[in-house]
Amino acid sequence: MFYFCEVKIHEKYMLRCIQLGKNGLGNTAPNPMVGSIIVHNNKIIGEGHTSPYGGSHAEVNAINSVTDTSLLKEATIYVTLEPCSHYGKTPPCADLILQKQIKTVVVGTLDPHEKVAGKGIKRLKDAGCTVITSVLEEKCKEHHKRFLTFHVKKRPYIILKWAETIDGFIAPDNSLRKENPEPFWITNPYSRQLVHKWRSEEQAILVGTNTAIQDNPKLDTRNWKGKNPIRIVLDKDLKINKDSFLLDSSIKTIIFTEKTSVNTGLNINYHNIIFDENLAKHICNTLYQLNINSVIIEGGSKTLQTFIDSKLWDEARIFKGKNNFNSGTKAPIIKGTKLQTTQIDTDQLILLKND
Repeated sequence: MFYFCEVKIHEKYMLRCIQLGKNGLGNTAPNPMVGSIIVHNNKIIGEGHTSPYGGSHAEVNAINSVTDTSLLKEATIYVTLEPCSHYGKTPPCADLILQKQIKTVVVGTLDPHEKVAGKGIKRLKDAGCTVITSVLEEKCKEHHKRFLTFHVKKRPYIILKWAETIDGFIAPDNSLRKENPEPFWITNPYSRQLVHKWRSEEQAILVGTNTAIQDNPKLDTRNWKGKNPIRIVLDKDLKINKDSFLLDSSIKTIIFTEKTSVNTGLNINYHNIIFDENLAKHICNTLYQLNINSVIIEGGSKTLQTFIDSKLWDEARIFKGKNNFNSGTKAPIIKGTKLQTTQIDTDQLILLKND
């Protein structure tokens, strides 16, 4: 019975670590959004989460939050991801734990990063620490899905997003666009604000050529307080108008093309890729090389279908509005495990996971 209760206590504290880690969503990439707490005599005496990229790790922030540091020698530190054991932008967290003489370390899941991958835990054990692993491991893996996908699958975590009408169209017929150049909104303002929140949570956002030309999107977070993602645009033949919002240099933007173009240093970078049947894979490989660990793909239908057909996606977020277009661009065809259906005023939001 004691063992059972002890396990439940570990899970309780790890849930708090996950909760803390979420505070780093959208700010820590390409680092993981780790959460950490320090417990002494069943009381939390310190908490922390990963600072924005380049700042302190969660363990450092948790340790620094402890008022009476003499208690650390008798405390337990909980952390959602294995403490690092290498020098990066900051010193190794494993070394700090040892320096503070914290004797017990509870870890949610292992870090697959080639510079860690068990070395942090080994460092702690070799120094005499008691290390307990795999506490709420599946929940911690879900929490760290972007970071884990990047290091295990060697590609970004990919989120597909689109809105479709009741009759299955994501854009109206081009003749309607000529009559009325204003955007044809499928979703309501609440759903559109949610999309801007999502953008702030991911490292990058991607659209295809037709979407860039027809919609002239900004791909920013103007309806939500949060950082703008890196804008990624597919433009095989460099057809996008120079007056496009996507080329205004206001946000870091990456253009994938087959043409030769010079990087001007004005926040816009051109990268050559091959636009063939393996386009989605080429995009993923280049984004991996650019150290981008998550991307939300917002269109158009052809670009979305390319990733679906290549099975290179992790989750899909699909809005269904209340209107009809009768004709136009058909929505992508996708199959996956339905995780959730939510009503957002007049819209329905369906969340799918790749099987």
